[in-house]
Amino acid sequence: MKTLIIIPAYNEQDNIERVVNNLIDNYPQYDYVIINDGSKDNTESICEARGYNFISHPVNLGLAAAFQTGMKYALKNNYDAAIQFDGDGQHNPEYIMPMLEKLQEGCNIVIGSRFVENKKPKSMRMFGNNLIGIAVWLTTGKRINDTTSGMRLFDKNMIRHLAEENDLGPEPDTVSLLIKKGAKVSEVQANMNDRIAGESYLTFTKSIHYMMRMLVSILILQWFRKG
Repeated sequence: MKTLIIIPAYNEQDNIERVVNNLIDNYPQYDYVIINDGSKDNTESICEARGYNFISHPVNLGLAAAFQTGMKYALKNNYDAAIQFDGDGQHNPEYIMPMLEKLQEGCNIVIGSRFVENKKPKSMRMFGNNLIGIAVWLTTGKRINDTTSGMRLFDKNMIRHLAEENDLGPEPDTVSLLIKKGAKVSEVQANMNDRIAGESYLTFTKSIHYMMRMLVSILILQWFRKG
């Protein structure tokens, strides 16, 4: 399958070379595109100097906009599959192949899940993950172990949806909505790395806000979305 790795990047100057060079050197069977989302550091200049395939937003538009830019690129270039892939080094490309195999079995979305085989740790973040999972199950009947995983693979039909619809971001509420619309979702065990450099945008306060926003979207707003 012609597969695109979409790498949203905001201020990832300390990570982007390690992530992309690993793909180029060890996974040349996949194409990639970096979406530099108005980074204020040297992310863009590094991409330009290294000759990476990248698209830059002139200002920071947020993850959803960066994700959609990647999906528009995938649609325009006729990719069979596109995967959302972090620019901070947390995702491992070795799991892309088993995810593609699930896609070829008839799934529309495959999630790289930390908890298919591994036990969930007890933490505030996992509490939020579990609450979102319950909300998805209540509204769709589908149980997802790792609702907040950012490593998600989409087939050609989903690429078109995500490229053309303005309110479908790379979040659990979009996955929930697509399930309601008939998408088949599966999970593959995928171990994640700790961030080596840079800072995550998800502080404790932002994590709480994110969890509440997802719950409201899935339990209430989802019923009014077109999708």
